[in-house]
Amino acid sequence: MTITNDIEFALGRNTNVKKHGIVDSWSSEQVSEYAKCMKDPKYFARNYCKIISLDKGLINFELYPYQENMFEAFEKNRFNIILACRQSGKSISSVAYLLWYAIFHPDKNVAILANKAATAREMLSRITLMLENLPFFLQPGTKVLNKGSIEFSNNSRIFAAATTGQSIRGQSVSLLYLDEFAFVDNDVEFYTSTYPVVVAGTSTKIIVTSTANGVGNVFEDLWTGALQGTNDFRPFRVDWWDVPGRDEKWKIDTIKNTSQLQFDQEFGNEFLGTGDTLINGETLMKLRAIEPIKTLEKGDLKIYKEPEKKHQYLVLVDVAKGRGQDYSSFNIIDITNEPFEQVVTYRNNKISPILFPNVIEKYAKIFNEAYVIVEANDQGSLVTKGLYYDLEYENLHASSSIKADALGIEMNKKVKRIGCSSIKDIIESNKLRLYDKETIKECTTFVAKGQSYEASNGNHDDLMMNLVLFGYFSVTEMFEDMSNVNLKKMIFDGRIQEIENDMVPFGWINNGVEDAIKEEENKRSSFSFEVIDNPW
Repeated sequence: MTITNDIEFALGRNTNVKKHGIVDSWSSEQVSEYAKCMKDPKYFARNYCKIISLDKGLINFELYPYQENMFEAFEKNRFNIILACRQSGKSISSVAYLLWYAIFHPDKNVAILANKAATAREMLSRITLMLENLPFFLQPGTKVLNKGSIEFSNNSRIFAAATTGQSIRGQSVSLLYLDEFAFVDNDVEFYTSTYPVVVAGTSTKIIVTSTANGVGNVFEDLWTGALQGTNDFRPFRVDWWDVPGRDEKWKIDTIKNTSQLQFDQEFGNEFLGTGDTLINGETLMKLRAIEPIKTLEKGDLKIYKEPEKKHQYLVLVDVAKGRGQDYSSFNIIDITNEPFEQVVTYRNNKISPILFPNVIEKYAKIFNEAYVIVEANDQGSLVTKGLYYDLEYENLHASSSIKADALGIEMNKKVKRIGCSSIKDIIESNKLRLYDKETIKECTTFVAKGQSYEASNGNHDDLMMNLVLFGYFSVTEMFEDMSNVNLKKMIFDGRIQEIENDMVPFGWINNGVEDAIKEEENKRSSFSFEVIDNPW
């Protein structure tokens, strides 16, 4: 038996699916219904699509108001991105639209891609279920039907695959659906290789849906760009209160059974940090970026506050190779008063370590001859030597006054461990105000890797390493002398106060035992005794 015969045999056993080549005669009513369905995907889904309910089994697809609006967005816009809370029906709405699109648009290729191949196939199985429960006059006839693809008699095809760089390379795709895109590994590589395939045509569509999964991934970038109008995607948001049956009582009960942080991540559409972040999620949620008052050096340098007389500033420097990968960066922090403030950031991945000292010196001088601390590993030594010997900038940190090559701080395991611990305490105890968007983003993607912390896949931690350097320096005696702030004692005292606030108030508790003892003693003392002198 050939593969073709196998397919025909399998289709022949599925009596709910019209086989290819079957000719039907339609009534005038069916022609009218077909026209209505062709014109309006909402009408098609509401009247003819079936879904599985956990409580009721197979039921009609009753669209919620936001789902009807979602269908309208799919039709109106070429590029759609949907941020939706968990269990809101975003996926089932999308696959119903995909089925409608393939049935009523001949010669189209529809691709369903998810973070896992099994998830993509599960989406396709939902389409198969809807197809099986359509009346025959709406079915176009099916040439191929298996776990990976469906091909109709109108030459439209729906196929499912995992999101890899090779998923649809070389194929012609009319409509691309990306499910739970925020959870895709290597999303940058995938999107880079996939996007050209879709935009090759002028009418091709992209639908991207996901719940939030931290910042720094492609989904968050696309969503932010859609909100700001910097890309062609149109944002559509589904919040927990949009779903019928979810009210304040439901929210309170859900938080009781999970946590506020989990609720915000799963149902609140909050872009929290992914993974085990150094800074806790509650603190990350409170960080708010502001717009810089000035942008210089071709946009690489951002100033959030002008220099003030008699203020003390630190410049924390991280050095890269300048080859378009990692960034050379610095943060300028005002340590005059508590809380400290981030006032300037610089970030450039192409500047040479030989030229970087000039930029550092320029702004260190502007900010009151700021004290410069450079991570001296590898090419960092080029920057420290360039500052000290070539530019003769003397307000530069040296880890030793004896060694000639002790300029800057070597970022070893001990320094990084102390720096990470300190900056965590500093930020979580609100001792440092961060204003820069990129810095905050790096805080949310700075996650545990083995016994240390670094940027999550596809992200950078150069500005964050400036802060780690600040954390290390902040617990030294030199920092205390410069800022008149004993940060170690301040953080320690703050932690002790938190512990005391959490303790049950101490006091005397009267359990009745002591009163009973006193009462018994009083009774005994009330008796009179006759004392007889000892005759001996």
